[in-house]
Amino acid sequence: MLRNCRSALQRSRLLLTAKECRQPERQKQSAAAASSSMEKFDLPKRLQGSTPSVWNEYIALAMQYKPLNLGQGFPDDVAPEYVTNSLADIAHDANPLLHQYTRGYGHVRLVQALSKLYSGLVGHELNPLSDILITSGAYEALYSSIMGHVDVGDEVIIIEPFFDCYEPMVKMAGGVSRFIPLNLRKTEEGDPISSVDWVLDDAELEGLFNAKTKMIILNTPHNPIGKVFNRTELERIAELCRKWNVLCVSDEVYEWLVFDGAEHIRICTLPGMWDRTITLGSAGKTFSVTGWKIGWAYGPSQLIRNLQMVHQNSVYTCPTPLQEGVARSFEVELARLGTPESYFLSLPRELKQKRDFMAKFLSEAGMRPTIPEGGYFMLADWSPLASKVDLSSEPDKHRDYKFTKWMTKNMGLQGIPPSAFYSELNKPLGEDFVRYCFIKKQENLDKAAELLRKWK
Repeated sequence: MLRNCRSALQRSRLLLTAKECRQPERQKQSAAAASSSMEKFDLPKRLQGSTPSVWNEYIALAMQYKPLNLGQGFPDDVAPEYVTNSLADIAHDANPLLHQYTRGYGHVRLVQALSKLYSGLVGHELNPLSDILITSGAYEALYSSIMGHVDVGDEVIIIEPFFDCYEPMVKMAGGVSRFIPLNLRKTEEGDPISSVDWVLDDAELEGLFNAKTKMIILNTPHNPIGKVFNRTELERIAELCRKWNVLCVSDEVYEWLVFDGAEHIRICTLPGMWDRTITLGSAGKTFSVTGWKIGWAYGPSQLIRNLQMVHQNSVYTCPTPLQEGVARSFEVELARLGTPESYFLSLPRELKQKRDFMAKFLSEAGMRPTIPEGGYFMLADWSPLASKVDLSSEPDKHRDYKFTKWMTKNMGLQGIPPSAFYSELNKPLGEDFVRYCFIKKQENLDKAAELLRKWK
């Protein structure tokens, strides 16, 4: 009996030992399965390497420190009354269909208004139903243009600095980004810097074009420099596009915001460019309602067709009341076009004063601003102030990130680091600068000036 008990005990111990031996193996298998699962559900290869945008990071920073935000590009003042009133009128309109789905490629009243406007501006009669696509902001117009035209291995020329979504969108399409920076020409010490002074190297530009080049992305007026590409510069880009049979996507969301007699030239109007240009616009920038997220693309139907295929299988259609509101707003402006009452003329008049005010207080603080010919952003060289700031506590790799975060936390003034608008290789080109936005209430610009004056 005792022998049997001992035998049972030994068997029990052996079983327990075997179970203990198997436990680490099971844990290994479980960990391996979890790892395999994580790999399976990781970002697709086309998105790997993607990181949160500068906007996500700096919005969170603004929420935490509550600075005076001159970084993000949105107006903080009221939009034109006829624009905002249009939404109130639509909300109470007797037509119930204004609150239902509209035509997928664009609300008919809106594309008709855009056709009337741009046909006169570009010298081509735009078919509202085939030559114009309404999108979820110019952001989606850009996305649909790239996804609709760029194939795996196609090369896309991107001018730096660039709006930070250009490169990721090309990557998602399987394309290859080729970068060329705008270089700041040397100016005499003490002379003001203009966006005219930022130029492309002609030989470098020509060297980027080849048989693999599918597209060049042009942004004029430019964000963040404020450069308005002149006719000679545009004709050179057009010449290379024609030579190499390259598509031009022209991001012209700041088309009405030009100063000092600068002329906004639409590249699609140059010889041989209509059939190879997609032009992008934005109601948010045109009417100072960035939250409406209504944009558009226009061009020849054979190019717009590709965008329609992307749009119909992703966004499908944009909000009907907002499209109706934008249409009514354009109808008001079409009747005022070219008159002093036109918002397209009054807004740049107002912004020019704010631009000059910002340039003055940044200069007085010791920075070297670039005076923009267009848009509502201003780059300023902050490096003369380097001795006044201790950036050692900021862990970021690039100096402009360190500086803008230091200013946010210690000065209560937020700007955006321009290196975010450069490719990895060329990020050092943006490190001495900060981007500020001047489409803000005058009282907020006054506060910024006072903050910098006290600091100095």
